[in-house]
Amino acid sequence: MTSQLAIELEDKYGAHNYHPLPVVLEKGKGAKVWDVEGKEYFDFLSAYSAVNQGHCHPRIVGALKEQAEKLTLTSRAFYNDVLGSYEKYITEYFGFDKVLPMNTGAEADETALKLCRKWGYMKKGIPENKAKIIVCENNFHGRTITIISMSTDPVAYTDFGPFTPGFITIPYNDLKSLEKELKNDPNIAGFLVEPIQGEAGVFVPEDGYLKKAYDLCKQYNVLFIADEVQTGIARTGKLLACEHENVHPDILILGKAISGGVFPISAVLANDDIMLCIKPGEHGSTFGGNPIACKVAEAALEVVRDENLCERAEELGKIFRNEMKNINSDMVELVRGKGLLNAIVIRPKNGKTAWDVCVKMKENGVLAKPTHQDIIRFAPPLIITEEELYEAIDLIKKSILSFE
Repeated sequence: MTSQLAIELEDKYGAHNYHPLPVVLEKGKGAKVWDVEGKEYFDFLSAYSAVNQGHCHPRIVGALKEQAEKLTLTSRAFYNDVLGSYEKYITEYFGFDKVLPMNTGAEADETALKLCRKWGYMKKGIPENKAKIIVCENNFHGRTITIISMSTDPVAYTDFGPFTPGFITIPYNDLKSLEKELKNDPNIAGFLVEPIQGEAGVFVPEDGYLKKAYDLCKQYNVLFIADEVQTGIARTGKLLACEHENVHPDILILGKAISGGVFPISAVLANDDIMLCIKPGEHGSTFGGNPIACKVAEAALEVVRDENLCERAEELGKIFRNEMKNINSDMVELVRGKGLLNAIVIRPKNGKTAWDVCVKMKENGVLAKPTHQDIIRFAPPLIITEEELYEAIDLIKKSILSFE
């Protein structure tokens, strides 16, 4: 298999719903990946922060292999000997009463929306079919019909209607707009928010925003729902990005790195007064909470704690942002982020854009991807060493300065 052949096969037989960089990867270990021709790269996307623990972490892969040889799937029609232990582990890990296991981030978001609406009717007393959920402009929560119904990105929603009703959209990082909606509408059940908007270009809200938004939700008896699919699991220098402001969400949505990128796993966590609103038969998933997923997730979370990945992300993130801010190029318009979730806003130069910068970085041995045309997101595996980080930084600088 050559890179050209692999790309041609995907183009001919696969749906054209992605626009990848022209690199065909064959192997990964730690913070690095290799293409089919054997060229080595630093991975600065981490599968959109799914591979926080590094590629093919031996403890996580070992858990997968061991369980796969015993029992893979029972469905939830029966009990199995793994799920209960995993549920105890993850709820204690994050400080909730209950978990509802799913497979993907979008499924977990859908689960949280259903759970929030159910609570709104059963506990808050919202009239039937009147529940509303507040969301933010430029959000990204997945690709299902309901989720794109609350998107403000034309690429996400154009020609996919009709859309699911029941959402109110407000500007991100705008407490006045949030309070206005909460004050004027008693049928609001929840506020769904990304602590940092990842797909929007690593947009970090003002200090205090999350805590004040949480307090407003408490004041108006509305659930604060945190989508930490991308920002969670140590990515921003804390176990959860909400922890930067000591916020404990009413509903927590997790995915991606909860498996270390080894298996599709997601989870929704909440306390009993919310989670037990859903009764048997009202929601579920054939693969959700399967034995392999349980063992993989436990191992992945153990790695986060045992290898101090929160602390590493915090420390290395400061180095990365400082080095990026010191690049002597007018293409670097802005640097922002938390922990090892960072972005550079690229100012086009001589017709060259963020895409061209990413192609040049790929040629020099660093993989990252543009978002929204002018922003490059940088999110290496959290196990990257300081030495590796500086090596990659030199390659990033070299790539940007090549356009001078």
